[in-house]
Amino acid sequence: MAEIFYIVPFIAVVALVFARYFFVRMKKEHRGSDKMVEIASRVADGAMAYLKQQYKVICLVFIAMALLLSLLSYGFRLQNEWVPFAFLSAGFFSGFAGFCGMKTATAASSRTAYAASKSLNFALKVAFRSGAVMGLVVVGLALIDYSIWFLILDKFTTGLEGTRKLIWITNTMLTFAMGASLQAIFARVGGGIFTKAADVGADLVGKVETGIPEDDPRNPATIADNVGDNVGDVAGMGADLYESYYGSILAAAALGAVAFARFGERVQLMAALAPAMVCVVGILASIVGIFFVRTRENADSLDLLKALSFGTRVSSVIICIGSLAVLKMLSIPNALGIWGAVMFGLLTGLAIGSGTEYFTSSAYAPTKTIAQNASTGAATVVISGFGTGMLSTAIPVIAVVAGMMLSFYAAAGLDGKNVSMGLYGIGIAAVGMLSTLGITLATDAYGPIADNAGGNAEMSGLPSEVRQRTDALDALGNTTAATGKGFAVGSAALTALALVASYVESIKINLLDAGKKFISVGANQVEIAAAKLSDIMQSYDVHMLNPKVVSGVFIGSMLTFVFCGLTTMAVGRAAGKMVTEVRRQFREITGIMTGEGTPDYGRCITIAATAAQKEMILPSLIAVVAPIAVGLVFGVSGVLGLLSGSLASGFVLALFMSNSGGAWDNAKKYIETNTSEGKHSEAHKAAVIGDTIGDPFKDTAGPSLNILIKLMTIVSIVTIGIAISHSLL
Repeated sequence: MAEIFYIVPFIAVVALVFARYFFVRMKKEHRGSDKMVEIASRVADGAMAYLKQQYKVICLVFIAMALLLSLLSYGFRLQNEWVPFAFLSAGFFSGFAGFCGMKTATAASSRTAYAASKSLNFALKVAFRSGAVMGLVVVGLALIDYSIWFLILDKFTTGLEGTRKLIWITNTMLTFAMGASLQAIFARVGGGIFTKAADVGADLVGKVETGIPEDDPRNPATIADNVGDNVGDVAGMGADLYESYYGSILAAAALGAVAFARFGERVQLMAALAPAMVCVVGILASIVGIFFVRTRENADSLDLLKALSFGTRVSSVIICIGSLAVLKMLSIPNALGIWGAVMFGLLTGLAIGSGTEYFTSSAYAPTKTIAQNASTGAATVVISGFGTGMLSTAIPVIAVVAGMMLSFYAAAGLDGKNVSMGLYGIGIAAVGMLSTLGITLATDAYGPIADNAGGNAEMSGLPSEVRQRTDALDALGNTTAATGKGFAVGSAALTALALVASYVESIKINLLDAGKKFISVGANQVEIAAAKLSDIMQSYDVHMLNPKVVSGVFIGSMLTFVFCGLTTMAVGRAAGKMVTEVRRQFREITGIMTGEGTPDYGRCITIAATAAQKEMILPSLIAVVAPIAVGLVFGVSGVLGLLSGSLASGFVLALFMSNSGGAWDNAKKYIETNTSEGKHSEAHKAAVIGDTIGDPFKDTAGPSLNILIKLMTIVSIVTIGIAISHSLL
């Protein structure tokens, strides 16, 4: 192994050291009054209790999946023997990243509320650097997991020589991402159902029916709502973006090993290491950028947005310069073109972020228009929110298409004939988009912390100016959360395309491992080891006139809507139970509205937790079962159709749901802070209805789709032997 490789685990440890530094600094901040500490403790205890229960359920699923993978590996010889072990390690690291983020967020809420009593800039600093803990933990753990398995496979892989060894190693590591993806989808779906059941229940009864403020301590669902912010928007998001980051590195490395094999072993290794090295630069850039985030007192939403954007742009400039230096140092052929692909990926991410900001921030016309429509009732709020969400898909889709094509030709050359090199360009563009995840995830994670801080301030009875400051941070958090989801979905589109290309390459490896040497391409016999991707596609009759391919496309497109339907209805059922319970407590607990009676907060937490545990299983298993079933019936061509259909429909649907939900939420907050009647108006009640519809859109179904897309692709790669050898058609 080249000595340069060891930079990767070293910088990963540096990321974890800085995460620890920000965590310790946060813990040293003042926790506030005894009341603030008590409320924060209730939320932390509830979040930890839920997460422990969720991990028990996930642990059972992982044991069952590990046994199934062991059967495929050791019984039927359809997969390599390392997959069951790496599946478990990736799932553990993904879950641990979310756990660290949640532990930090629950500790930071009261401290952020206290900081808001001093100044807006102080509150921003505490919340943002607490969010940075999860950002740095995610990137650090992902690179450590990558480094450990790369070294293990390099040492213990025998019987393969020359460039074929690295191709086998990198394609084997692709399958390891299944553990991270499965953990992420359970965390996202389960956490999303919990948080939105509590949020919708609290809003509908508290704000609309009773007319009490958000996070009022008289509302029985308010503690459950704050718990949900942590288990869904923090722990779930951490597992989600760990999976995105980890998967993009593995996909680009696998494509690099194939594309550069003709240049010899050393160049091939450098190309496979390049994605991780770009991420190394991204970690350093993120750490620097975090220290540049600050704002002035009395800042408005646009000023706060600029403060966060400035830190992100500082990181982007560093990654631009640093990634070019790294690629030159690795001496990769066409290093300038590969660097161009990284830049196009980074620019694509910035374009997605800017488009998301425009359509979801209350500083711009689309969200203001939704707020204005609230004056004519809930129906017009819902209609304008749907329209805004649909329109918002244009910029990200165009950006991804442009980024994909530009990165392909930057790497492949203007003639586009070197397809393998072009696909590597797309893969490394996804890495470029996520390279500064350390800071972009911090801008996302700080939002739930600010939201919890606002709830703490309300329940603790802090002065109104404190709540105004936390509301300003929270409103910005909705925009940055939507931006983070846009990043995740955009990178999912590029990564999923790279994974589909790796699926085709995995067919070659599977056939070679089975002892086959030739495939039929038309009337000719082509040696498998020398076959191009187009030869494999032609051999399996993959084209749009093949009914098996078209059937797969329809099934893949349908599955994204079925998945969203299941998760959205799960939130609806759980929220209905929450509404019933909150109404019961208002009716039966004497003195609850006067403050003389104490709500049963624990009962509401139990309702949300039980619903989440029960409802998360079926949607999550769709991603595992569907590729296997389609492979059994339609074979390789059907699976490729399935992946294409789910990618195209899931990408656009996820953008629509995330952005419409973010716009509805910020329209509600705009009315609260920028109108004379504010929270006591009929327009506000109408906006709350729009917000409750948007809740499962933006925090449950929408962000889970990007995991679904990639998980189905990875499961397809893991079970590729079934599609090749055991299909019915």
